[in-house]
Amino acid sequence: MFQRQLEPLLSRSFFIFGARGTGKSTFLKQLFDQGNYLWFDLLDSSTEEEFAKNPSSFKEQILAKDNLEWVVVDEIQKLPKLLDLVHQLIESSKIKFALTGSSARKLKRGSANLLAGRAFMNHLFPLTSLELEDQFSLDDCLNWGSLPEIFHLETEEEKQEYLRSYAQTYLKEEIWAEHIIRKLDPFRRFLEVAAQSNCEIVNFSNIAKDVGADTKTVQSYYQILEDTLLGFLLEPYSKSIRKQQRQSPKFYFFDIGVKRSLDGTLSQKSLANTYAYGKAFEHWVITEIYRLNHYLKKDFKLSYLLTKDQAEIDLIIERPGATTILLEIKSTTTVDDRSTRTLKQFKDDIQNSEALVLSQDPKNKLIDGINCYHWQEGLKYILF
Repeated sequence: MFQRQLEPLLSRSFFIFGARGTGKSTFLKQLFDQGNYLWFDLLDSSTEEEFAKNPSSFKEQILAKDNLEWVVVDEIQKLPKLLDLVHQLIESSKIKFALTGSSARKLKRGSANLLAGRAFMNHLFPLTSLELEDQFSLDDCLNWGSLPEIFHLETEEEKQEYLRSYAQTYLKEEIWAEHIIRKLDPFRRFLEVAAQSNCEIVNFSNIAKDVGADTKTVQSYYQILEDTLLGFLLEPYSKSIRKQQRQSPKFYFFDIGVKRSLDGTLSQKSLANTYAYGKAFEHWVITEIYRLNHYLKKDFKLSYLLTKDQAEIDLIIERPGATTILLEIKSTTTVDDRSTRTLKQFKDDIQNSEALVLSQDPKNKLIDGINCYHWQEGLKYILF
């Protein structure tokens, strides 16, 4: 069992959203290992069918329990209409609800009752380095990602098979079974191309040509990935909203292992000092900051910067009440002035900012007035 960073407030009902396999059910079983609670798993076909045919049975079973404190409803997006009954019960009783979901899309499209602030929102992600503690291995995370199940598998063959099966489960259960798209083949091709374009600026028109679809369809596909919690868009940095909207975002899959499954590179190990290794390290650092930002409730705004001259800052972190971080991410084990050249151009141009380099260099350094940290020290500096 891993000690997760997520700490939902238990003073009222709450949602936990997260992709399949991130450990939502396990987390709640640990959280409610004692006390008087009732559990409904909507992935169980008989439970889903019962409540789909007779929603009032859901309310009746809850009210039949004496001294009930909590009700857990796993994968609430399977039956969004139950949220109306949850709303009623929150208003009329002291019962609290823990609701999980692996897709916000069906809730949004169905104009589901998201309880109007009566339930706090939380997210659960693949495991962070802080949660893994002694089991953390950077190279393992760069090759296999950090979904909890990966750490219960011993061989590389098992890990490859699990990740391939995960991708198929996503297509079958989240996309096709929910009738999110009409044609599966273009979306299947899109997933491979999107995985190959991971960490890069999204060129919607080029991807549309590769997939054999129009640009609007590809844009809707990316929205599906966001809504089903398979990844997130990193918007371009600009103080002007209009300028920001004229530029394309980058896209990051939520887990490196799933990304590698989708682009068919699971059998190719990420080797140090290669381009692929550098991109995997950048991917991992950015997703690590993204996850911890949510868990620690920092409200950081994340973006990237690319100029007309192709000078790029990997990540800009706007921190309320603190300096804005301009971050260069390098997988190298030896940082020198080549790692700080781009940051030197910008460190005086963005008000109340400081430039940092995060790498695998074990020695913290100051180069051209720019602090260069080992990634572990750098994450502590940024987040804590």
